[in-house]
Amino acid sequence: MAKTQFKIWRGDKEGGDFEDYTTEVTEGMVVLDAVHQIQAESANDLAVRWNCKAGKCGSCSAEINGRPRLMCMTRLSDFPLDEGVAIEPMRTFKIEKDLVTDVSWNYKVKEKIPKFSPRPADNADGTWKIDSVDTDRVQEFRKCVECYLCQDVCHVLREHDLHDEFIGPRFLVHIAGLDMHPIDIETRTKQLKEEYGIGYCNITKCCTTVCPENIKITDNAIIPLKERVADDFYDPIKKLMKIFKK
Repeated sequence: MAKTQFKIWRGDKEGGDFEDYTTEVTEGMVVLDAVHQIQAESANDLAVRWNCKAGKCGSCSAEINGRPRLMCMTRLSDFPLDEGVAIEPMRTFKIEKDLVTDVSWNYKVKEKIPKFSPRPADNADGTWKIDSVDTDRVQEFRKCVECYLCQDVCHVLREHDLHDEFIGPRFLVHIAGLDMHPIDIETRTKQLKEEYGIGYCNITKCCTTVCPENIKITDNAIIPLKERVADDFYDPIKKLMKIFKK
């Protein structure tokens, strides 16, 4: 056992600051273990959101030593414990209390995205004939646990507060999963260009870097969507074809 110092941000909508706590760290502990231990020992009113403690619910997102991570999947052995560990709430979202932020904006964004729209069934029994290669492509996007760490680290949302103009990487992944599905017939490129702000993304890949499910957000979702927008609105051949159709 070793005594380790933790700096945990405490406060609410009105403001706050880091407070120092010390607790014993044992082999195999993750950051969430330490937070729970501190909660039990010396900070009974510490607010923290968590659920599964297995990296699948996405609830315990926070910033640990300045990097967005899931507390339940971040081992304390990854840090030089003699230097201490700093834990703070996600900076992109409004603070409710201590480590808990208001992520409800994300649910509102998801509601306005056109839903899955399948084409008519291929067979009389209501089923479709689909190549497994096509289904494999979208499986990656289904791994998302909606931890919103990609939203937190995205500089468009974090530094420029463009929540009204940009939906963020999480929902570009969601749209990619819909648009690339082999039986979906909905077209969402107009919304991507005019409402969802895909042009704001300059593909720095910071979202990909923090994804706990290792989804290749930039390469496999955002760039292909940008290409679809470019094809639909900026392809000179398509523009000529539209003119001739008129």
